[in-house]
Amino acid sequence: MLLTVLIAAAACIAMLGLVFFFPSVSVRRYFISTYWFAPLVGGVLLWLLGRISGEEILEGLTQGGGINPLQLLVLFLSMTLLSVFLDQAGFFRWLASKVLRHAGSSQKKLFVSLYLMVSVLTVFTSNDVVILTFTPFLCFFSKGAKIDPLPFLVSEFVAANTWSMGLLIGNPTNICLCTSGEVDFLSYLQVMWLPTLLAGTVSFFVLWLMFRKSLQKPMEASDDHPRLEDLPAVITAIVHLAVCILLLVFSNFLAMPMWLITLVCFISLYVSMTLYLLARKKGLKMITDSFRRAPWEIIPFVLSMFVVVLALRKAGATEALASLLTQGNGILTFGVSSFLAANLVNNIPMSVFYSAVVAAVPSSEAAGALFAAVAGSNLGAYLTPIGALAGILWMSLLSRYGVKMSFGKFIRCCAPVSLCSMAAALLGLWIVV
Repeated sequence: MLLTVLIAAAACIAMLGLVFFFPSVSVRRYFISTYWFAPLVGGVLLWLLGRISGEEILEGLTQGGGINPLQLLVLFLSMTLLSVFLDQAGFFRWLASKVLRHAGSSQKKLFVSLYLMVSVLTVFTSNDVVILTFTPFLCFFSKGAKIDPLPFLVSEFVAANTWSMGLLIGNPTNICLCTSGEVDFLSYLQVMWLPTLLAGTVSFFVLWLMFRKSLQKPMEASDDHPRLEDLPAVITAIVHLAVCILLLVFSNFLAMPMWLITLVCFISLYVSMTLYLLARKKGLKMITDSFRRAPWEIIPFVLSMFVVVLALRKAGATEALASLLTQGNGILTFGVSSFLAANLVNNIPMSVFYSAVVAAVPSSEAAGALFAAVAGSNLGAYLTPIGALAGILWMSLLSRYGVKMSFGKFIRCCAPVSLCSMAAALLGLWIVV
């Protein structure tokens, strides 16, 4: 078991090293993220050393029950592409411009409106898409309005990673953990609505206390008159997203797997919009740009991490950790440990590993352990920049747009909010579960 654990640990450490010191490579003017190289090498090494066989890997990838990484990837990428197309159609930017215009010259009003808007969008779309879309927009706006961008950027990042707990589709870590426990869309909502509401409310008030003095200063009112460039495309995308979410709510009653629902909705949107754009002679840039923005590198990343976790499970590491964490209150031990583990290895590898750990927990304690790990994967994303890939990408974006955000400054701004929100979420879980 020791060799397997050492290889897995080395793969995670190497992944973080790549993220911080060598985040991408350029191939014919295209930049490819490197973070997935280390887990891939780790998985191949475990296979070559006989820690796991090819037959065991194939069986794990094609299993019908529990976590199926191929179905997980289809579900996540389909939902992401639905959200990305909505952004490409200009909906997010139009909505943000409306909020800025509504705020007038009041930073306080803008702060509240922005937090609410990001929270709602994250619940129904994807936290990563919202963060990567709004960050450049807020940097440009703050510079033009001559205000400190920090309160709004931190608020956006915290809101996206807190309210992503609300629905199963809000974060790939939710999907990873809950498909392993065969939790359907509605069952997830029944448990997580209260922890999300408590964590979201607490995060807002902590942020307000932190930035209240800075928000008292007036700003230049926005004179932008936003309008949607392609209203039919926006309406079509919103309808597809709404139908997808509605079908996911009733997926258990319809006896339809969630991955199939999201796949059908994704195909329907992209086929219909391709025909529409060709008929209107607008070209397919909106389609091609959407595919270009999709995080395709998550495919080798998740599959490689899955192989690493299979090897750890075979070696008995997951059962050993499950036995240790069930010594105390499962909600507290799984919540705190996943919250901290996300900041050691990143929240996606943590979620893949914890999905196997939760599978080894007695059924009477599994629900509390599973949902506590969900909370840890979301709220641990802003304890430190290591907590989520979105945090590392976010800091990179800020640097590109001239906003200074060091590792220490990130912790000073976000860690207090993260700790308070996690305490509120675990309280909510204790009440519900």
